Amino acid sequence: MQERFITGYNDFVLPFMIGMTFIIVYLVLGVIKVIIELPAKDRKKLFLACINPVIWLKTIKDIICDVLLHVKIWKRKPLLGYMHASIAFGWFMLIVLGHLETWFFVPDRLHTLYYPIFFRYFVMETEYTVRGSFFFFMMDFFLLVVLSGVVLAIIKRLRKGIFRMRRTTRNQLPDQIAMYCLWAIFPLRLLAESFTAGISGGSFLTKPMYWLFSSFLSNTENYIGTWWAYSSVLGLFFVMLPFTRYMHIPTEIFLIILRNAGIKVSHTRKGYTTAQIYSCSNCGMCIDACPMTVNKKNVRYATVYFNRYLRRRRWSKCQLISDKCMMCGKCVAVCPVGVESTDIRLKIRQGKAVDGKAVYNYFDRYRPDNEAGNAHIPGEDTKIAEAVIGKEAKKEKVIYYAGCMTQLTPVISKSVEKILNASGVEFTFLDRDGGVCCSRPMMLSGRNGDAQKMIDFNTKAILDSGATTLLLSCPICYKVFMEEYPGLSGIRIVHYTEYFRELLSDGRISLGDALKAHKIVYHDPCELGRGCGVYSQPREVLSAIGSLVEAEKHHDESICCGGSIGSLTLSDRDRQGITENSIKNLMYAGPGRIVTACPLCLKTYSRYSPVPVEDFAQVIAASMVEQ
Repeated sequence: MQERFITGYNDFVLPFMIGMTFIIVYLVLGVIKVIIELPAKDRKKLFLACINPVIWLKTIKDIICDVLLHVKIWKRKPLLGYMHASIAFGWFMLIVLGHLETWFFVPDRLHTLYYPIFFRYFVMETEYTVRGSFFFFMMDFFLLVVLSGVVLAIIKRLRKGIFRMRRTTRNQLPDQIAMYCLWAIFPLRLLAESFTAGISGGSFLTKPMYWLFSSFLSNTENYIGTWWAYSSVLGLFFVMLPFTRYMHIPTEIFLIILRNAGIKVSHTRKGYTTAQIYSCSNCGMCIDACPMTVNKKNVRYATVYFNRYLRRRRWSKCQLISDKCMMCGKCVAVCPVGVESTDIRLKIRQGKAVDGKAVYNYFDRYRPDNEAGNAHIPGEDTKIAEAVIGKEAKKEKVIYYAGCMTQLTPVISKSVEKILNASGVEFTFLDRDGGVCCSRPMMLSGRNGDAQKMIDFNTKAILDSGATTLLLSCPICYKVFMEEYPGLSGIRIVHYTEYFRELLSDGRISLGDALKAHKIVYHDPCELGRGCGVYSQPREVLSAIGSLVEAEKHHDESICCGGSIGSLTLSDRDRQGITENSIKNLMYAGPGRIVTACPLCLKTYSRYSPVPVEDFAQVIAASMVEQ
């Protein structure tokens, strides 16, 4: 291969150069702006992450998996995953191969920004080489890969059902312009390289097209118009990039760097949040995932539109969506980019909320059982042999916090108490006769000051009890105690699904098989599953009791019950629709009963379910047999 032109330049590269210069400047300024907006402690985290080789290895892995290969989408929707990966990875490889060709054959031009992109125009094939034919083949192969993705992208706009999607994002004019440019870039590249394949070389894709064109065109060498078209569309795409959904292409890389540095959402629209919302690809996966969109009118509240409004600073719309959201976290779970939209919504709520002039003298009425002298301590009749429970287990002292919703569902706390008594666990109640809320409702309304007062009280009460283990039956309380109670760092915090699994494994409780012939479906509560990653433990226990079947969507795709305390404005009618849709999902395998591990879900499902709905502890307590 050698250069065709001494100057190594043609005017057709100007549109590309203008667009590329614009986007590079925009990105550099944007990165600087985001870093400046970060709190000082986050800038320090970013600096330390940048010099940490372990974090860099993870970042490189995440970029390859998430930005180029789109592994997260592959796992959920393989065809959609291929569509995204073929365009992203294929385009990346075309750029890499173009730079390698320039480096191998005309290294003096490597510093020229446009040369690797338009390599096939500026060089000619002088003799056959194995190295040259390898590059011809690889360039044609990856161009074909990208073109297959473009074809799928067009089909997706016409027949989204093929991709297992009920709805896709509505594009606005800038998005449409960028989308049509993206669709045109690679067919135009194919045409341009095919017209010069007789001079610059080609392979299985470009050479046959050259032969076809040369059979009826007088002189294919004169068709520089295709190179102008290719350059112009590329340039226009780069200019439109910051104002469209496709800005996620470069921004997602920066987001991964920030996330792996341990940076969290701290503002509604600045710093890390800016990187998040510009990384949203508008893929639309959150639309179908959102439980509220079972009602078509609620599609406008999906995260993809929330991110769009936030980019444009349409605060009234952002506030409306933030207040409506149930905070179930499913949009975060399915988001291939990992945009932490629930955290951003909380920041918006906090910006509007004002801590009230609440009175907290009622705190003094609530003390753990052991302070009143009525702690449960195993007697001789319930003492477990030391050989079974071990010396370390005997030292454990459990304090059980039922929480507000469990207090309103006493069958749960009674079942928990029955199980603990049967197992010989030494335990006390933190809130047997009423207590202080874990603070989650205050947080959801943005009243962090009031929430902190509750956190401080509960922390002191638990520490004063001398407990080594805090046991929770409410997933909401469990997540809050795990994440918002730093003062309890020395105390083990455990959900009853985890704890009862341990009791069963240790032989401290035994379960009968009276329900073995019955189909049981387990519902993953939002805060316990997506919020805390607890999936296997309740299933292991329930499998010992009955025939466990799965809902159509389960684990991190489990559908919210509709009773969430997260939404501030969702109507009862909308909630009913969500509940009925969630029950339909649970009835997928024809179970005879629904089991959940959340008092709120229990109450919500019980209103509409065609089969009995029971709490996890309730089922365990009823299935215990004497040892």
